[in-house]
Amino acid sequence: MNSIKNKIYILLVCVSLSSCGIYNFTGGNVGDAKTFQVNYFQNYASQSPGSTFEPGMDRDFTLALQDRIQNQTSLDLVNNGKYDLLYEGEIVEYRVTPMSATAQQTAAQNRLSVAVQVRFTNNTKEDADFEQRFSFFYDFPAASQLSAVKSEAHEIIFERITQDIFNASLADW
Repeated sequence: MNSIKNKIYILLVCVSLSSCGIYNFTGGNVGDAKTFQVNYFQNYASQSPGSTFEPGMDRDFTLALQDRIQNQTSLDLVNNGKYDLLYEGEIVEYRVTPMSATAQQTAAQNRLSVAVQVRFTNNTKEDADFEQRFSFFYDFPAASQLSAVKSEAHEIIFERITQDIFNASLADW
C-alpha cells in the first residue's frame, strides 16, 4: 500500500511542477519571448550635481544585466535588433556622501549610491513596457578609500539593481 501512495505522490509532484508552464524556478515570466537585447548603458552620472564619473562602469553594468537575465531565464541574448525584450538606459548617479559623524565632527561612514534609468520594451506584451529609475547603495567606513572597496561595492550594488530590474520586467506575480 505504501508503494502505491509513493507513486501517487511522485506523480502529483511531477504534474504540479510541469504545470508551472512559463514560470521557471527563479520566478521569471518570459511569456512568448525568446530573445532579449541589452543596449550599452551610457554613463551620464557626471551630469548629475554631486555625482562623479567612474570609468568602465557602463561596460560592467551592461554585462551584469546581461548575465542576470541569461542566468535566470532561458532567453537568448541577441545584438542584432531582432529582440523580443529590450533593456536600455543610462547610469545617472554615482555619488559618495558622508552618512554619520564622529564626536570630532568628521565622517565615520560614507555611502556610495548608484542610480540607473531603465527603459524596458516588451515586443510580445506591450502593456509591460516601462521607464523607471533603479538605485542602491553601499556603506563603507570613512577611513577606507573608495578605491579599496569599489570592487565589492559595485558587485553588491549591481547585484541588487539588476535583480530589481529583472523583477520589474519579468517577475509577473
